[in-house]
Amino acid sequence: MILTDQQILKEMKEGRILIEPFNENSLGTNSYDVHLGRHLLVYTDRVLDARQHNQCEEIIIPEEGFLLQPNTLYLGVTEEYTESHAHVPFLEGKSSTGRLGINIHATAGKGDVGYCNTWTLEISCIQPVRVYAGMPIGQIIYFMVQGDVKRLYMNKEGAKYSNRSLKPIESMMWKNEF
Repeated sequence: MILTDQQILKEMKEGRILIEPFNENSLGTNSYDVHLGRHLLVYTDRVLDARQHNQCEEIIIPEEGFLLQPNTLYLGVTEEYTESHAHVPFLEGKSSTGRLGINIHATAGKGDVGYCNTWTLEISCIQPVRVYAGMPIGQIIYFMVQGDVKRLYMNKEGAKYSNRSLKPIESMMWKNEF
């Protein structure tokens, strides 16, 4: 079951959902719009290695925007910090974003109960497109869970993406043993 706008507000009031900064104008019927932060990361090597810590270059989106290029993975970040203590948050692109040919995630659209951070976006585009810090980039949808949660994400041993960050976080796959 997806939470409605009224239920999202109720869950925020009761401390089970946190969105900072919160703007009621970003609250949709059953979602909350998130915005693109100022920071992007781009891997410096064209060939990435899942067992290695791949190096990145940081880009600060200037006032006049930044031109995304096809065939490049950009790691972006939401302006919003979110916490979800009793629901599963899903991040999806907005239709207006998709209609510009921008994808905001390849596979990481679902958060876990207990996820507390900004969202790293896996941005790619179909054709060159200029983006701006602060533009609406996606929406978070909250799903009810059934049953008790044994261990919240933020308390999970080895949780690689739990340190609060205002910048995108590159892949930590290299920390896994395989």
